[in-house]
Amino acid sequence: MAEDGLRIGGLSSGLAVILNGEDGKENLPKNRLVSLCDEFGHRSVERTVEYIFGLHDKSIGPLACPIDINLIQSIIKNQFSDLYSKADALFTSRDGISIMDNGCGRHVVGLEEDSICGDIRMTKIPLLVESSALFSSARANACIWKGKWMYEVSLETSGIQQLGWATLTCPFTDHKGVGDADDSYAFDGRRVSKWNKESEPYGQSWVVGDVIGCCIDLDSDEISFYRNGVSLGVAFSGIRKMGPGFGYYPAISLSQGERCILNFGCRPFKYQVEGYLPLQAPPSINSYAAKLLQCFSRLLDMHSVERAERSLVDKFRRLKRFGSFEELFHPVSRAICKEFFSLLEGDPASIVYIGWGALLEFMMGVFGMHAPHDCSSLDKVLDIFQEFQGSYLILEHVINALSCCCKTASFVLTECPYSGSYPYLALACHILRREEVMAQWWRSSNFEILFEGFLSRKSPNGQDLQCLMPAVWWPGSCEDMSSESSMMLATLALSEAINKIEEKQRDLCLLVIQFIPPISPPQPPGSVFRTFVKNLLLKNRGADRNVPPPGVSSNSVLVSLFTVILHFLSEGFAMGDICGWLKNCTSHHDVGFLHRGGQQQFSVGLFLRSESYPEDISRLGGSFSHLSKSHPVDDQEAEVIRWEEGCMDDKENRVTHSTNQKPCCCSVYDVDFGRTLKDPGKNVSKVSRGHCSSIPERSAHVAAECSTGSLNEEIADKPSSSDQSESEFGYCPVWNTRTEPRECNFTSATLSEDELLDGLLLLYHIGLAPNFKQASYYMSHQLQSISLLEETDKQIRDQICSEQLKQLKEARSNYRDEVMDYVRHSAWYRISLSSRWKQRGMYAMCMWTVQLLLVLSKVDSVFIYIPEFYLEALVDCFHVLRKSDPPFVPSAIFVKQGLSSFVTFVVIHFNDPRIASADLRDLLLQSISVLVQYKDYLAAFEGNEAATQQMPRALLSTFDNRSWIPVTNILLRLCKGSGFGSLKHGESSSSSSVIFQTLLKEACVNDEKLFSNFLNRLFNTLSWTMTELSVSIREMQEKYQVLEFQQRKCCVIFDLSCNLARVLEFCTREIPKAFLCGTDTNLRRLTELIIFILNHLTSSSDVQFFYLSLRRHGQSIEKMNRGMILAPLVGIILNLLDASAELEYRDQNDVVDVFASMDCPDTVHCGFHYLLEYNWAASFRGDACFAKLGQLENFLSSLISRTESKGRIQYGKETDGDESTCCICYTCEADVQFVPCAHRSCYGCITRHLLNCQRCFFCNATVLEVIRNDDD
Repeated sequence: MAEDGLRIGGLSSGLAVILNGEDGKENLPKNRLVSLCDEFGHRSVERTVEYIFGLHDKSIGPLACPIDINLIQSIIKNQFSDLYSKADALFTSRDGISIMDNGCGRHVVGLEEDSICGDIRMTKIPLLVESSALFSSARANACIWKGKWMYEVSLETSGIQQLGWATLTCPFTDHKGVGDADDSYAFDGRRVSKWNKESEPYGQSWVVGDVIGCCIDLDSDEISFYRNGVSLGVAFSGIRKMGPGFGYYPAISLSQGERCILNFGCRPFKYQVEGYLPLQAPPSINSYAAKLLQCFSRLLDMHSVERAERSLVDKFRRLKRFGSFEELFHPVSRAICKEFFSLLEGDPASIVYIGWGALLEFMMGVFGMHAPHDCSSLDKVLDIFQEFQGSYLILEHVINALSCCCKTASFVLTECPYSGSYPYLALACHILRREEVMAQWWRSSNFEILFEGFLSRKSPNGQDLQCLMPAVWWPGSCEDMSSESSMMLATLALSEAINKIEEKQRDLCLLVIQFIPPISPPQPPGSVFRTFVKNLLLKNRGADRNVPPPGVSSNSVLVSLFTVILHFLSEGFAMGDICGWLKNCTSHHDVGFLHRGGQQQFSVGLFLRSESYPEDISRLGGSFSHLSKSHPVDDQEAEVIRWEEGCMDDKENRVTHSTNQKPCCCSVYDVDFGRTLKDPGKNVSKVSRGHCSSIPERSAHVAAECSTGSLNEEIADKPSSSDQSESEFGYCPVWNTRTEPRECNFTSATLSEDELLDGLLLLYHIGLAPNFKQASYYMSHQLQSISLLEETDKQIRDQICSEQLKQLKEARSNYRDEVMDYVRHSAWYRISLSSRWKQRGMYAMCMWTVQLLLVLSKVDSVFIYIPEFYLEALVDCFHVLRKSDPPFVPSAIFVKQGLSSFVTFVVIHFNDPRIASADLRDLLLQSISVLVQYKDYLAAFEGNEAATQQMPRALLSTFDNRSWIPVTNILLRLCKGSGFGSLKHGESSSSSSVIFQTLLKEACVNDEKLFSNFLNRLFNTLSWTMTELSVSIREMQEKYQVLEFQQRKCCVIFDLSCNLARVLEFCTREIPKAFLCGTDTNLRRLTELIIFILNHLTSSSDVQFFYLSLRRHGQSIEKMNRGMILAPLVGIILNLLDASAELEYRDQNDVVDVFASMDCPDTVHCGFHYLLEYNWAASFRGDACFAKLGQLENFLSSLISRTESKGRIQYGKETDGDESTCCICYTCEADVQFVPCAHRSCYGCITRHLLNCQRCFFCNATVLEVIRNDDD
């Protein structure tokens, strides 16, 4: 009985009922069926009819004729006639309100168009309003002055909206609206404030899908607001009383792009507040219609009983006049429905209210809120309904109501896993299985809006999460141990609820995909879904902007559609007949598109057709309009490019779906959560173990064997018709790649997996990426708050002063609340976005996308037409998976087993001139910068052919004004462990990359011009950062005020300066020839830079303020001290001294002599004394390089001796003031002449100057040539 979803109420005479308990007879079941007729079974049919219609016992006399429709109709009319008079009395007893006719009816409440200020667009059913102006306001046409009234607002967006009440005296302008004047009251959940001329904190923050109840009590002179049926408290009291015609009007003010649905009573309220009346009265027939549906529900109760205990019912049927369910059901149900639809026909305006209210409640009661659902009873209802002409119209309103309910349904922990929008989706899926109902829905003008509603999923705010996760735990927390298991159970339940919702959303989409619209010419299956996806993406093309344009969909719609398509492409459609219209494939059709190995193919025309994307979607080569003019395409629109999976990877290390070693997305791997969660730095919340374990693993056939089938196999193998040459921008040719003309077996309306993948990437870019960004925000702040909480706990333990102890405890309470809020939000994002099958699907999506991009990069004419979001989605998804908590797979195999092509792609294209957007190139460069910081990923770069061949030279050439920071970080990581004092705490140098150090050295030696340009930019950049650091510290010192922003700026600049100095140290160690051989320009610039840095660091004006400026709260001295910048300076000098001692560098530039030739020798000597006296052991313990400090001491002695010698020589030398001395440095001979201006200087000065400027020192003329005077 339970499995049939039985619903039993209080039963009356003549009906079999369920009695629970024991009767002393062992052979009877616990639940037994008992007839309430007399011992002979007399008059049981009459008593049954009385029960069905809720009549008094024996109110129906003995029936002399069989039960038929006419008999039942006469009973209905005789017994329910009083419902009309009661409804009319209710309709007329509404005192204290007046409704102005706005053209829709005398009793219809809506917005008064004459009151609109700004630009508000409206649709009638439901009353959806959207602001297209910066600020728009409007009033309704209902005025109230007495009584208790309310209306509801369903939020379609969650921005600035002011909802409430206002009088006619409230002025509406472009900047002022509801709540900005006297007698005007509003609530704004975005700013969590109430407004009456001024704002005050009130209520809770709202989210999309919230239902806000706006209530006014003119008996008590109060205004209050409700969020999802929960009171936010009295917002305003003592409001002014008004007279008839001068009362309060419902009013709203919306900022640009904000949307909401207003319900003044034309539909039943989602959360009716007791004691408050709707502004618009319900239809007069509502009570009568609801009574009929209650009778129908009792009739269906008999069906449940009969199915539950079939054998006992058969016994009762042998009793006198106890008819079977079928004998009663048909006449009774048809009579009820005939009367019901007759009512609707007589009052068409009531269809909306009854469809959204009584009928929806009836159908939900029949079907059941939880599984297993009573599909049999609902089918009986629908079968009867469809016999009547008005059924499709009212079912359309039921579909509308279900869609709206999906938007507003909240998760309730006690109802999981059948919580949120699940029951409404389940009912909609069952109803829409009927082709006629589906066709009716498809024909409706708001089909796509309703479809979006079904894909909506309401997200919780902070207060909601507190109810969903009452207990919170994180590694290292001091919370009760029971909190850990409690939170795990809560997240497990929520993840199961989300799984149920996603499953039903997939079912609904499959129904739409299978639906063939009844139009001519016939359309293939999938055409409706394809059109929906295409229109949705078109409407949301600006959703990724900081300020999205008006009309974009809710983010949850984009996320849900992404999840649906990802499941289709990754896990398969799970429907064999779908394969027939996707491709001509007879095997492996259950394997997801993303997991098919072997030959791959993609329709190139998707990129080349102008109608594929809106014009404002940028391509890699620029805008489509520009490309169509500068690089017009030929007949390639009909081409399909084919390649073998893994063709861009090294054959020795290739991992594909066809190899023995499967990619990570198809390998059986589960994280040891118990082990990984012990480290709070990596896995902050242990609750992830609960939710991940609850997610069903991907279908076994996908993990066990990956098909070699390919997409669109209806395309025959033909020779390539492409005459495009291979791009020269690449490290190797593509093998087994060709383009072929597409055969036109299907119309353009055919749903293809190519287009689904294309839409998947765009949905990720505009829908998923912002969510993952927000999740990262909560995770990072969670770590920071946990650190502050632990630091505060430590201070409390060490604190003695009672006053400080009180302050610390208050701070601890605040930190704890922050941590719990961040943990809840992080857990929610982890539950909703990062289940195991989604991670596998996204990994396969990355594999497919990067191979596609690499293949197309060999065809210039196609590569430049690829939309930018392909690259952005790829990079973002890659890093989301890399940083997932808990980890998707260990970092050691994350790249190696499937995504080695990603390394190839970022290396080849981070300085690809075909990518027009510098931001995109920076994105790829930043990816390299992040990945090389980790040992496992660095090993992937070392084993990648493209990285070893191209990256060293590309990094040196990319070091410019825009990209110098990520390039510096990369070079620093590659050279890690090779400098003076760089090995802290006895660390080994195994983490450094000997391979790339060698490759960088070779690149510098083999291309002197490249290295010279790089070195010049390195000198300039380091000089600039040290100047900025000095200026910033001096500004703070003059004000004697350290602001957080300035402190953060100084920390960043100091870190960059240290990194640049380390890179310069590497250059002196590996390429000393550049400083010691040839002209001394580089050596002099290096010397000047060292002295410049030492002077800034040792000046008396900076010493006392240095640590205060750089050390932020919580930072240890090891992370921020002068030794970080001094150590590379010492390393530079020692490297040059070691190289000078070698035979090949003797008789070249003299390091000591160059330092001795600098101005202000006292400053130079002071700086070197500071280096020698610095406490190196405290900052860099255990470094073997410190033994070389004696060499630095010897260098200082030689420098002092040489300086004194130069001083004596200079003092005794006669100067005749001739023109042979360089007038720039006044040290060297002016041995060069500029062409054409003929000015003169020394070779070193002009060489250095020409590195950055091509104009003469003196006359600003362009220097065409520098002629050096020969000795002869």
